[in-house]
Amino acid sequence: MTRVRTVLFDRDSILAEDPLDPERVCPAPGAREALDLLRLHDVRTGFVALRPGVGHDRLSDAEVRAVNHRVDELLGPFDIWGVCPHGPDDGCHCRPPEPGLILWAAGRVCTAPADCAVVGTAADAEAAARVGAHGILVPDERTGPEETARADHVAPDVLTAVRALLTGPPQGRVLVDERPIESAFEPTVENGEA
Repeated sequence: MTRVRTVLFDRDSILAEDPLDPERVCPAPGAREALDLLRLHDVRTGFVALRPGVGHDRLSDAEVRAVNHRVDELLGPFDIWGVCPHGPDDGCHCRPPEPGLILWAAGRVCTAPADCAVVGTAADAEAAARVGAHGILVPDERTGPEETARADHVAPDVLTAVRALLTGPPQGRVLVDERPIESAFEPTVENGEA
């Protein structure tokens, strides 16, 4: 079984709270632990995001960069991060559920889509599926029941999603990991090495 080599997260739904103001950005629950686990197991990490405020002139390019840098300061270092700068009606190829941003990020860290997982919204999971990556939906208050029903893999939170990925690609539709949390921090044995 091949293991997942890179995990990309939706910045605004999974990693950060209050992503419209770099001074108020703070880590989302479970984000730090999830990222620590991946890094401990030598899995590359990155985040992708839609540019907040597009069409409403709420955030300038400099403000978007400041938010990204703040997320990187709080939770990084990340191997890659990228933002789709387009609005929903621009017809771009990078805004989920289009897969362009995922392909770009995976390519930047030299990871084939099949060795990549994307943890985020229903649109993120659909974009991942379109290119053969492993999409995991972590529902929030904006997620509709039809989106949850359509998702190939669903996890109740980011830490569960990541813990399920540590042993390889996601297995099953609803991901659970009932191991004690301490066991997730133990090194994996691969090719006879601890």
